Amino acid sequence: MKASCTLNKLITTPAGKSFCILLCLTIIISIASVVKIDTEKNEAMEVLSKLGSRGDEVRRIQKKLKQLGFFDGTVDGIYGVKTQRAVRQFQKSVGITADGVAGKKTLLYMGLSSGDSSATGGYSSSDVYLLAKVIAAEARGESYTGQVAVGAVVLNRVDSSSFPDTISGVVYQKGAFSAVTDSNWSVSPDSSSRKAAQDAINGWDPSGGALYYYNPAKTSNQWIRKRPVITTIGKHLFCK
Repeated sequence: MKASCTLNKLITTPAGKSFCILLCLTIIISIASVVKIDTEKNEAMEVLSKLGSRGDEVRRIQKKLKQLGFFDGTVDGIYGVKTQRAVRQFQKSVGITADGVAGKKTLLYMGLSSGDSSATGGYSSSDVYLLAKVIAAEARGESYTGQVAVGAVVLNRVDSSSFPDTISGVVYQKGAFSAVTDSNWSVSPDSSSRKAAQDAINGWDPSGGALYYYNPAKTSNQWIRKRPVITTIGKHLFCK
């Protein structure tokens, strides 16, 4: 009660009012400083690789672009004009904004992610995302087993000496998956395709070891039609 009375008296005096104003300003400045620090921290966590960037992440980007056939320069960790041009070409090829900046979305599409952690089976979270994206684009409308089978084909190719040894390498191999270059690629992975990707990575292979699949109602390719069929799941024939 005494403290309250003292505070009231303090506020009614000129010196007290000045003190209260100063105290309020101090509190506001302190809060603003905390917000600024948090904002800077969040921005630091969202640092993008772009023209002028240097470091290990740039090396990873250059290495991936080289594997995918978009970059023929030196993997030196320096994000120069040549790297920027390669990023733009990759972005255009997969239908995302071609700004030459390797942001989160671009890294996911490459099968990379800043500070990526390993997922089950030794694949990164961005590998799982990319696999789920293929499943969402290629097996939309198929049964869950059919979705897992499509994911398994991608992984079977990764394990085969006849194909690239990474998920992104297999997915972006020229002519491998038609969905990568059409409107289906804009479909975001849903919970079913993400789960199917993880089940495929965990070892479930309903395709029986297939390296190819096709929908006979949608292809006139005679080469694929002559491949030995292992099994049929939904509208897809899975082949050796």
